[in-house]
Amino acid sequence: MTSTLTNLTWRNKAACRGLDPDVFYPDPEDDALALEAKGVCEICPVRQACLEYALSHREKEGVWGGATERERRRILRQRRKSA
Repeated sequence: MTSTLTNLTWRNKAACRGLDPDVFYPDPEDDALALEAKGVCEICPVRQACLEYALSHREKEGVWGGATERERRRILRQRRKSA
């Protein structure tokens, strides 16, 4: 069975599909600018798959699965601590 991380068909169902990518790559120092992207992620049916993809691939930029770069680093630190 192909895992969600290697099977990227989830992207076809993403709420961000077809939207301006710039929305998802705001200034990393200004979390307020990420609110528009997070709003799209809130209603996305594949939000968790997107977040897991970004975490596993160590995406350094943008909003993925509703999480900013800073938030993803925090998630990874928490996972390391609890492992």
